[in-house]
Amino acid sequence: MAEMLAARLHIPSRELRMEKVPVPEPGPGQVRVEVRAAGVCLSDVHLADGTLTPLLLKGEVVTLGHEVAGVVDALGAGVTDWAAGDRVVLQAFDRDRHGVSQTRGVDYDGGYAQYTLATTRSLVPIPGSLSFEQACVIPDAVSTPWAAVTVTAATRPGDAVAVWGVGGLGTHAVQLLRLIGAAPVIAIDPLPAARERALRFGADDALDPADPGLPDTVRRLTGGLGLDVAFDFAGIGPVREQALSLLGKGGRLIVAGLAGEPLALPSDIALAYFGQSVRGHFGSHPEHVPQLVKLAVRGRLDLTASISDVLPLSQAPAALDRLARKEGDPIRLVLRP
Repeated sequence: MAEMLAARLHIPSRELRMEKVPVPEPGPGQVRVEVRAAGVCLSDVHLADGTLTPLLLKGEVVTLGHEVAGVVDALGAGVTDWAAGDRVVLQAFDRDRHGVSQTRGVDYDGGYAQYTLATTRSLVPIPGSLSFEQACVIPDAVSTPWAAVTVTAATRPGDAVAVWGVGGLGTHAVQLLRLIGAAPVIAIDPLPAARERALRFGADDALDPADPGLPDTVRRLTGGLGLDVAFDFAGIGPVREQALSLLGKGGRLIVAGLAGEPLALPSDIALAYFGQSVRGHFGSHPEHVPQLVKLAVRGRLDLTASISDVLPLSQAPAALDRLARKEGDPIRLVLRP
């Protein structure tokens, strides 16, 4: 039986091991994909450190990796609309035969491997002009903020917005908010390197959340009206309190970062009187990945600067460690089998 290398997370011990496992065979309605690039996400770090735990995983071991691009390698029974050699990016989410949504690399084996399986409904074609490295980060790193911006927040051109937490998701949120015409776009992060990066990606201003003058600055930048939308990509309690205090009339706080703690409202009176709201956000919809592929191919969305480094698959544990420590202030690290 042919074997391949895979990064396998053992849930009881939270140990990530590079192991040789059998090359999977596609079942009916599936294809086998030869992985060419897999993005390293903070969610992978949280799975490894125990902050997150798979809820639907059958067994105690899973191959990580929900941001995956590659080439169709083999077809399962009944697959007629795809061919070996087709270039694809995989949706980060899929549904099982009972219609239950599951996450690749969390609830079933993902793309930190030489090969992975995917249902045909989770395949999105990519042209040769889009690199595997750029394509692989579109699911989640780009599609999650895209869905947060366009659907959950319903951001409109001219809306005054702020993004707390300018990491992998927040950096792309800044870029996408500028793309759809939000103004001003304010980035808020305690790290100077993150603030500088936000300006490079299109933020109109970048602020330190610890600056006592931040509220006055936000009021000045918004013409005294406050924020139409505040995005929390940091997942930190004090961020929500600060963001809520800066919302204007009808303002929305979008909670995309996970803190795992209660969310406190500084004033229910302000929330009610000004018609403000708090909206939770997770993931993206199936149509968002094809939309973003089109934007990238058409040159509307430049993802070249999103790839901070490319490492061999064998260095998956080191890649998670680098991301956890924010070594080099990465946007996205990518593994290449």
